[in-house]
Amino acid sequence: MSTVKIMPCLDMKDGRVVKGIHFVDLKDAGDPVENAAFYQKEGADELAMLDIAATLENRKTRLMWVKNVSSVIDIPLTVGGGISSLDDIAMVLEAGADKISMNSAAVKDHDLVRRAAKIFGPEKITVAIDARRNKEMPSGFELVVSGGTKPVGQDAIAWARQCQELGAGVILPTSMDGDGTQAGYDLEFTRAIADAVNLPVIASGGAGTLEHFYEGVTRGGAQVLLAASVFHYRILSIKQVKQFLMDKGLKVNV
Repeated sequence: MSTVKIMPCLDMKDGRVVKGIHFVDLKDAGDPVENAAFYQKEGADELAMLDIAATLENRKTRLMWVKNVSSVIDIPLTVGGGISSLDDIAMVLEAGADKISMNSAAVKDHDLVRRAAKIFGPEKITVAIDARRNKEMPSGFELVVSGGTKPVGQDAIAWARQCQELGAGVILPTSMDGDGTQAGYDLEFTRAIADAVNLPVIASGGAGTLEHFYEGVTRGGAQVLLAASVFHYRILSIKQVKQFLMDKGLKVNV
């Protein structure tokens, strides 16, 4: 059994951590540097920082945010948002990120994934896959890009398989239907991705209770559990989540 990792996520806009529901109705959730330091102290295994407006605003990830956050932690930091070239990847990694996450750019230019994996190593390349339910798709899930605003007309599960073939090291699926709701991970979507690839899968979008985290692993097939709202608003602590998972017989880093 692999060790389950807990990954708080800092969704960034205008220099602040924000959180919404279904990618909209954003509310302030604090200072990124304070949050990052707090989560490391709490026992987070990894941290994600996503510049959620970068693609929509047609700009690059703010490198200063990456530098500031990476300077107060030594757990792995995955940074995403507005990363659309090999130069972008190099700059974000140089600014202190350990891994990058790309979404819209990977869909637009498949070869970017292949080249990035070859140059920087697959372990540094995460492909984020946002999807929504659509019965027209073979799997029932349609790929969505541009911060959840543009459906692509492509099957999300088929895209996950392709990402593995292109050399991606990690898949980060987020269900538009579940994001920010605290109603639980979209287990059907997460499991479909986990079954389609032989890569670590990060469950994302909707965790609200201790049971949701457990289900993300046992029913969703995820190795990494990402959450934002429950941690930002101190509904649950990382220690609580890890203790619960341990009590249920799962392996965690303590």
